[in-house]
Amino acid sequence: MNEIVLNHPLITHKLAILRDINTGTKEFRELVTEISTLLCYEATKDAELEATEIETPLEKMQTAKLNEDNYAVVPILRAGMGMVEGIINVIPNAKVGHIGLYRSEETFQPVEYYYKMPDGIADRIAMIIDPMLATGGSASATIDRLKEDGVKAIKLLSIVAAPEGIKVIEANHPDVKIYCATVDKGLNENKYIVPGLGDAGDRIYGTK
Repeated sequence: MNEIVLNHPLITHKLAILRDINTGTKEFRELVTEISTLLCYEATKDAELEATEIETPLEKMQTAKLNEDNYAVVPILRAGMGMVEGIINVIPNAKVGHIGLYRSEETFQPVEYYYKMPDGIADRIAMIIDPMLATGGSASATIDRLKEDGVKAIKLLSIVAAPEGIKVIEANHPDVKIYCATVDKGLNENKYIVPGLGDAGDRIYGTK
């Protein structure tokens, strides 16, 4: 099992508000940011630190720091952009790449329309972010694309995941860990996660 689920009372509380149909755009955005920060905290538990010496107001000491330049945040457009602030709040020097995908009406497969990554992406730890891991098609296609560019260290961060999407990632990319706030019961006939929280992009940007 490659998924790591943040079973925590604070997450459950924030998810309850996030899911609520009466939660407005401003609060929804803020909650997405807050939950994204907590996901980032979990996803960096295995981070390698570099030894360094600092001087406190009292004395010098040996400690360790994170090399933030080793990280790239890759939001899947457009909903993934809502999670960027939550990540760069805690890793402010991480680089940000973007990938845009839409689903073909003929093949139902993801089609790439935009791709722009930071220089040296192959040597960075890529954190793909998307609030919803539904069918897994877009996330799997994004992982494929990053691997084509030589990226070896990839993590996937989603707020709400469906079992179907998790299975796709585990089948296609068993080396990629999935970090999510919760796993819902599944997809409906329209491929929406239920109970879910609706269309994350529309709720982040107030377009419906």
